[in-house]
Amino acid sequence: MTDRSTARAAKVQLAARLADDPGVTGVGLARQDADYVLRVDLTEASAGARVPGQVDGVAVVTRVIGSVRTLPAT
Repeated sequence: MTDRSTARAAKVQLAARLADDPGVTGVGLARQDADYVLRVDLTEASAGARVPGQVDGVAVVTRVIGSVRTLPAT
């Protein structure tokens, strides 16, 4: 079982590792059953090949969300 503090520490490592990857739009925590996992949001499915399956024993899941853009101020 992965607790929140372990997942947070792994998130810091993964975010640093993927910071310059243009196919990654975000790295966060998510719940999966009773565990915490790292969730990586991607612009395209092919970017998932560069994402590890786990970091320090914490599972990593990916989700393709597409490009993220800033909305104009209203």
